[in-house]
Amino acid sequence: MSSTMLPKIESPADLHSLSEKDLERLAAEMREELIGIVGRRSAHFASNLGVVELCLALHLAFDFSQDRLIWDTGHQIYPHKLITGRAAELHSIRTKGGLMGYPNPAESLYDLFMTGHAGCAPSTALGLKAGDDLVGHPERHSVAVIGDGAFPSGIVFEALNNAGGLRKKFLVVLNDNQMSICPRVGGLGYYFDKARMTPMYSDWNRRVRKLLPSIPLVGDQADRWLQQMKDAIKASVHGGMLFEELGFTYIGPIDGHDLKTLRTYLEKVKAMDGPVLLHVLTDKGHGFEPAVKDPVKYHAPAPFQRVEDGIIPLKTSTHKAFTDAVSAALFAAMERDPKVAVLTAAMCEGNKLQKIREVFPDRFFDTGICESHAVAFAAGMAKAGARPVVDIYSTFLQRSYDQIFQEVSLQNLPVIFTLDRAGLVGSDGPTHHGSYDLAYMRMFPNMVVMAPGDEKDVAPMIEFALGHNAPVSIRYPKANLETIEREAQPIELGQAEVLEWETDGIFLACGTLVSSCLRAAERLRQQYGLRIGVVNARFAKPLDKTVVLKAVEECGFVLTVEEGCLAGGFGSAVLEVASDAGLSTANVRRLGLPDHYILHAERDEQLAEVGLDVDGIARAALELARAAGLPAVLAENGQACAT
Repeated sequence: MSSTMLPKIESPADLHSLSEKDLERLAAEMREELIGIVGRRSAHFASNLGVVELCLALHLAFDFSQDRLIWDTGHQIYPHKLITGRAAELHSIRTKGGLMGYPNPAESLYDLFMTGHAGCAPSTALGLKAGDDLVGHPERHSVAVIGDGAFPSGIVFEALNNAGGLRKKFLVVLNDNQMSICPRVGGLGYYFDKARMTPMYSDWNRRVRKLLPSIPLVGDQADRWLQQMKDAIKASVHGGMLFEELGFTYIGPIDGHDLKTLRTYLEKVKAMDGPVLLHVLTDKGHGFEPAVKDPVKYHAPAPFQRVEDGIIPLKTSTHKAFTDAVSAALFAAMERDPKVAVLTAAMCEGNKLQKIREVFPDRFFDTGICESHAVAFAAGMAKAGARPVVDIYSTFLQRSYDQIFQEVSLQNLPVIFTLDRAGLVGSDGPTHHGSYDLAYMRMFPNMVVMAPGDEKDVAPMIEFALGHNAPVSIRYPKANLETIEREAQPIELGQAEVLEWETDGIFLACGTLVSSCLRAAERLRQQYGLRIGVVNARFAKPLDKTVVLKAVEECGFVLTVEEGCLAGGFGSAVLEVASDAGLSTANVRRLGLPDHYILHAERDEQLAEVGLDVDGIARAALELARAAGLPAVLAENGQACAT
């Protein structure tokens, strides 16, 4: 279907000239455009198909060039981008230099926050309203759109509680599609399901007032009776009592794919005072039957081609990733030890935990998007004698920082953290990079911080962690497995693995960039005669002080290599050890993630950008070799990538 309506939309203001039939055609064209995007690359898909009508209705009811709109989590932002002047660029989404797959204030005035974590939209939208009132713009509306999967996040209820107390004019749109990335979990989901099964109570006024002529009540007595009727209806249908008790006016549930109905209700709530929660029912994947039937598979599918009787995948990968190796090691551990349990925060599919969920349902716990709770919950399990493994993306574990401190580290409890997506993650970009875990885990007393150098390290590290009576953090990247040919040394607390020892220089590598260091060392040996050693650090804490101090004392230069932030990371730990021993660190340089956010691109492109690919590591070593006064053959100019 060729687009005829979409090219006419340069801004949301253009929507107002369209008839209802034109708007329906526009919605269909927007879905076709979204399907076309996934035909070219992996992108968030089902969630975007589900909010097309909601997006249009919001932009028709409000003027978000002045009013405020926050899309929680933000991966459902594509329809919004299509009608806010970015339709011609949507083909570039999630590619280097192209549109971001999340809201991005650098792209448009209609994007206010770069949102990539769930649950914060009600807080930021309420803050925008309070700020607008404070600086003299009380006429501005503020709207937060949040999914039912994100709704159980603790910060959501903190915001609702605050909003109910402030009584400011404020709209929360609950986009209820019965899903997170996986099917939602928890008691709040049951509550929403009850609301789905009942008729709307929000038209109580119309129905009850028809009875008024036959009821001998007037004045305050009638008003009290009406309020009692309203409360009784709400209580009987399990609709909005929870939110009404928090101080919100609850309306819904309403059909989120009926554009006319959506517009009607949005116009109504726009005129209301105080906080309002509008409960909207949508289907994840709406308009594309395969995605409706399997919204988990089509959350962010691989590229595919649509054919008459279904779809044909265009790109499949047979490579196993580090995530596969960790999930297999956890499964094996659970087979060996009935005390081992696995917890995740709504990321069963992403962490490849489906088999664990199916085979060990009593020892698998999905807490929903509630990372703080997951960590404190794990601490309780550990205190009781279980061996919990908290399997969460590095970027999302940051949300539980205080619980790592208070409930785990301070109590010295044997909770194991397996941190997926550590380092650069590719097209998801800066909201999802696992940049900080080496630094934020390393600072906690009692915490052991590990990173496998390759596949051979993964299972032994899991086994070591389960046998260690203290908290342990294990990080690994979103990358295909690599295996270094060697007789791997056993995992021992605080012991590095020396792969090659040479004294011209040495790479101290923490994590899976060890293989890149080996390739860089081989290149430098062949091209320049440099003999550079490589150490698989394995531990960022406790650090192998013997190996570190020997390297600083014996080698022409030491280059630390890590796929994490330089501030407070593995390289900083090396400098601390050398400084504490009274050694000069003039020959030590650190290579890692710079002190700015790395934008979306392919992971290989990002590694090259920050000098963490083979070329970048080799260039950094050449500069250090020249600075160390190594042979004149090394005088060739090279650009520094070390900090």
